[in-house]
Amino acid sequence: MIIAAGGWLAFGGAGDLSGVLALTYMPPTDTSAAAFSFCGDSTRKNCVVDGDTFWFKGEKIRIADIDTPELSPPRCEAERIKGEAAKARLLALLNAGKFSLSAGWSDEDKYGRKLRTVTRGGRSLGDSLIDEGLARRWDGARHGWCG
Repeated sequence: MIIAAGGWLAFGGAGDLSGVLALTYMPPTDTSAAAFSFCGDSTRKNCVVDGDTFWFKGEKIRIADIDTPELSPPRCEAERIKGEAAKARLLALLNAGKFSLSAGWSDEDKYGRKLRTVTRGGRSLGDSLIDEGLARRWDGARHGWCG
């Protein structure tokens, strides 16, 4: 690609940069937003279940690129504490502004939840949870949080 770009520039391509601009990554425009709360027993429209699952516009979403500690039920007190922190942080992240949802390899998991990566400004909200020690990268298998 570098050689092709050099050749393009050498033969007069510098006057029109539209070809170069077409090759650059442009993050999707963040257009989704809602006022999220924690899920309870009532209708689940826009609420957070745990650190990697939430309801948006009546659809259950599983964040595809992360795994967070379980809350139903947690296997130990340390998992519960970290799971509650991940849940609270996801609520704050979702309420912080517009975001985008993108599908990955699979549309749904075995529980019927939509598998989506959640981004804001092209950056995964899951990465924020990972950076804060509240999640880990999803590798297709559950790993314990109890030590």
